[in-house]
Amino acid sequence: MPPNLFSSLLDKQVRRRKVLQYGLGGLLAAAMPVSVRAATWHQAKTRLLGFAAVASADLRDDIQVPSGYQAEVIYRWGDPVSAGPEFNQDASNTAAEQLLQAGMHHDAVQYFPLPKGSTNSDHGLLVMNHEYLDLDLIHIDGSHIHATPYSSEKMIKEQHAHGVSLIEVKKKNHDWQIVRPSAYARRLTANTPMHLSGPVAGHELVRTIDDPDGRVVLGTLNNCANGKTPWGTYLACEENFQYYFVRNKMIEKAPRIERRWQRYDLGFSYYGWHQFDKRFDLDKVPNEANRFGWVVEFDPYDPEHIPIKRTALGRFCHENVAHKVGRDGRVAFYSGDDAQFEYIYKFVTREAWDGSQGVENGHLLDEGVLTVARFDDNGQMQWLPLIFGELGLTPDNGFQDQADVLVHARTAADILGATKMDRPEWITVHPHSGDVFVSLTNNNQRGVDAQPDKDGANPRNQNHFGHILKLRETDATALAGQWQVFVLAGESDSKGEIFACPDGLYVDERGVLWIQTDVSSSALNQGKFKRFGNNQMLAADPTTGEIRRFLTGPVGCEVTGVAMTPDMKTMWVNIQHPGETLSLLKNQGLKTSPETPRAVSNWPDHHPEGRPRSATVLITKKDGGIIGT
Repeated sequence: MPPNLFSSLLDKQVRRRKVLQYGLGGLLAAAMPVSVRAATWHQAKTRLLGFAAVASADLRDDIQVPSGYQAEVIYRWGDPVSAGPEFNQDASNTAAEQLLQAGMHHDAVQYFPLPKGSTNSDHGLLVMNHEYLDLDLIHIDGSHIHATPYSSEKMIKEQHAHGVSLIEVKKKNHDWQIVRPSAYARRLTANTPMHLSGPVAGHELVRTIDDPDGRVVLGTLNNCANGKTPWGTYLACEENFQYYFVRNKMIEKAPRIERRWQRYDLGFSYYGWHQFDKRFDLDKVPNEANRFGWVVEFDPYDPEHIPIKRTALGRFCHENVAHKVGRDGRVAFYSGDDAQFEYIYKFVTREAWDGSQGVENGHLLDEGVLTVARFDDNGQMQWLPLIFGELGLTPDNGFQDQADVLVHARTAADILGATKMDRPEWITVHPHSGDVFVSLTNNNQRGVDAQPDKDGANPRNQNHFGHILKLRETDATALAGQWQVFVLAGESDSKGEIFACPDGLYVDERGVLWIQTDVSSSALNQGKFKRFGNNQMLAADPTTGEIRRFLTGPVGCEVTGVAMTPDMKTMWVNIQHPGETLSLLKNQGLKTSPETPRAVSNWPDHHPEGRPRSATVLITKKDGGIIGT
């Protein structure tokens, strides 16, 4: 679509935004307070939630699910992906062994039925991300942050513990098992070759000494949440990539590059990889960081498929990506940039997807328009296009071409005047209404000193507890729409169980909104957060607003990632970083370390010589019924 045509359409939609509202109810809603608008959108219906809520869990080192349900650990850090080595409880597995095992810190998960194209609920593929590492647990004697020697072997093991797992699962005699060996099973790591595609591929901003063509990248990392495409491929999102790169020199002759590095917080690393891998030293390979922060697509059904980083979707700290198909067949992909005062984006493909094609539809992710959200206080919203040459994205503001805009999407969004959000994380689309839900986890800096003050879509200063927005559009491709606050977390007058720091979101085929929480270890189980207990997963009725607590996790964990089989009788949930040291326990002398790996948690194995391990939990009803009923 020509840029001038897109801008013309945007202006037309802005002028016609009253037509885009929802009839008389929508016209009235625009003038109502958020709380009143929320009530007008609720409609009476049959109760969705049929289980008895579980109580909050305070320092309980186990999983808790409702009466009538059962939870089973099926895939832990270090478990073999296919035929491979078992996990050593003292974490003494080698780098070569880690390559064949589950990575660390399970995050988002998706289920793909087998055979391809079926809706089989008894046999399929589980694909999940491994976001980052606990350096106190990954090695038997610690990492570069400890008083022990650091080595190339340790670095490679850490790189192999990142990325993505794909395992084959099958139900046999009513019990689920991992198929080993499996022709489908594979691992993606920080060293897996991947292609760059789209407007940035081959651009000077992504060329390096080892890749002068700027088209082949080694690895993916800090894969947080994920998504699926309508054509059945997996999307892994690269989030906090900035924390892997170091630099010691200031770029004195290139202040523009320096400012752009600062905009992405580049220069400080939690890891020591730069000591043995020059890619992570920006003084040596300054463009390497530009090759991360993308959405990665691959075909889970083809173990030989080379993953592709789709640059048209923009470079930022992608939390997840959710899609919605428009009436004309074009597809919208929504993604949040998970950091304080960052933005919500939507990419719309230029062409419609072809239902008769599979992975061949992938080229659609290379051509389209990336937009960023502006939320007005009257309940209206606009999607602003990140197009070179328009709305200030010009050489006068430091942009040279469209690739430059996409690599520096944050800076482009700044110029467009998009709304700075309270850590936009997961986004999910209701399969029936098309409503889009966005979790805003928290932002304790809003309204502090010179930071932005509260606004309509971010209604609390020092937002400790977070909230969830609901967006409504006339079509997936629309450039305008409406928004409302679905729930303010931490409020005692909410319809059901209270919670804090919403993160993972998923709407199942019945329309239940599953909410997962991520209260940080610095706050968990103490002070204003004590009443919430351990991190948890809740179920909400999007129509009535009723919320019930469904699951609580072990000590120190984040509950993240949820998927279901098509018959909705099996649920997969990931438990990340159990045993992460809580400030509460650290003050009592309890700290996870190489010497005391079990000080905080020993879930899920509770092995006398073991350590806490991130894991995938399988949940079913004892009567074989549908989850949530």
